[in-house]
Amino acid sequence: MRQMLTWFWTRRLGLAGCAMVLAFLVLAGRFWHPYYGFTKFLQIDEADARVAIPELRAAPVYFYSGQNGYDASAYSQIAFHPGLDSPDLKTAVGNVPYRARRILGSALAWLVAGGNPDRIANAYATLNLAVWLGLAAVLWRLLPVRDWRGWLAWVGVLFSAGALHAVRLALTDLLGLTLFAAAMLAQENRRERPALGLLALAGLARETALAGVVAFWRGPWLAPRTWIGNAVRTWIVIAPLGLWIAYIRWQAGPADQGFGNFSWPGAGFVEKWFFALAGFRLDPAYGWLNAATLLATLGLTVQAGFLVSRRLFNDAWWRVGAVGVVMMLLFGTSVWEGHPGAATRVLLPMGLAFAVLAVRQRATWLWLVAGSLSVWSGVLALWTVPQDAAEIAAGRSEHGAYVLRINEGWYGCERDRRNTWAWTAREGQLVLDTSPRGGSPARVRLSLRALAPRTVEIRHGARLLWSGPVGVNLQSIEFPVERAGRVVLQLRSSETPVRESSAPGARALGFAVYNPRVE
Repeated sequence: MRQMLTWFWTRRLGLAGCAMVLAFLVLAGRFWHPYYGFTKFLQIDEADARVAIPELRAAPVYFYSGQNGYDASAYSQIAFHPGLDSPDLKTAVGNVPYRARRILGSALAWLVAGGNPDRIANAYATLNLAVWLGLAAVLWRLLPVRDWRGWLAWVGVLFSAGALHAVRLALTDLLGLTLFAAAMLAQENRRERPALGLLALAGLARETALAGVVAFWRGPWLAPRTWIGNAVRTWIVIAPLGLWIAYIRWQAGPADQGFGNFSWPGAGFVEKWFFALAGFRLDPAYGWLNAATLLATLGLTVQAGFLVSRRLFNDAWWRVGAVGVVMMLLFGTSVWEGHPGAATRVLLPMGLAFAVLAVRQRATWLWLVAGSLSVWSGVLALWTVPQDAAEIAAGRSEHGAYVLRINEGWYGCERDRRNTWAWTAREGQLVLDTSPRGGSPARVRLSLRALAPRTVEIRHGARLLWSGPVGVNLQSIEFPVERAGRVVLQLRSSETPVRESSAPGARALGFAVYNPRVE
């Protein structure tokens, strides 16, 4: 026992790190769906779906009801055509030249999926999970994590609002940060060429990552040879993005440069603080969200305050942080608005610079804790998993995946710990989607019951799939269906429904379907 306790004690930091990785995997893993995969991260809404490219509409992708779309809708569709050679992209994405600048994530998804349209969207949605794990490994060495101070800074970056919102919304900021961190690690190991190459790649993931080139500049600052060397390093870093933008212009035309993201110095920052404080009064129903946004704004302010208080111009990390502070003051409303706002993602390099400097300079615990306050907003981003209220069954096997949803005619899905069911008065539709489509027919298995005996029939179009008597006890049945795209099953009974009780407003119930599954 004593040896075991000694083993745990000597490896306590590593075990604590593994525990946080496991916590992330549990939080993010809850978004996995047997049919949709991780595409809930893409945040594609009904409006996006109506104009989406045909390949996305045909893929097993989760679509949100109402107006809930976000930028990953564009990036995931570009992943189907990373060469920008599809005319459908213009209608689906809108400002293709602007969105396509951040091509690296889309291109990686296409490569990982092997160009298979059924896998591309999920590959893009899953990409940031692997990127987060890569960042965790790089940061462990970069900080480095040798004590609890380093461990706290490590957690503060990985679970920050910017990092976890990038995962939740499948955005490119995390990939850019990870490549930048890897570039800085290579630079500190005196491997300048790989470092410059990694930073150039980071620019293809998120163009603001190129501001990190200031970390690669060298002194003495007034010497002409120094200026030439720094100019060459800068050109090497920005050249790939410049060439890619030239290709975009040739293929898709000029882009809106997005200068509306900036405003007068400090104006957007002050406005953010006003709304962060006023949010409790303006939106009292969103208490947790308002509190997390306020803490995230305070955390960014503390990070900026720490960097301004140091003024270490000859330190590469301080220069990165200083650039972040300048950007922070110039951001406009469009970058700051929301819960917690895009600024938490764009300023991830500043947060990383703060963490590294705080660890290496042995900053007090107060600085580290206050600078990591955005973790509450980060965890909140992954806390609630969206659910489709109409989904009655879903599954996956070696032969494919399926999702079955109730459509017209049902009172809604009901659930307890063991069963899922839905009642209808006379008839209702079940919509079956399978992936991959085609191949051998599938078999649907389900149970039926009624409040009073009746005859139920199940049809697909004009084809009768099953018909028979249904009583008050659960009766298991099965029937074949073709795996040819979407299948709409019509379940109906001609007998009069029965009131479920004598209470006012009681439902008229005919029969119920229980625990359907597809094999």
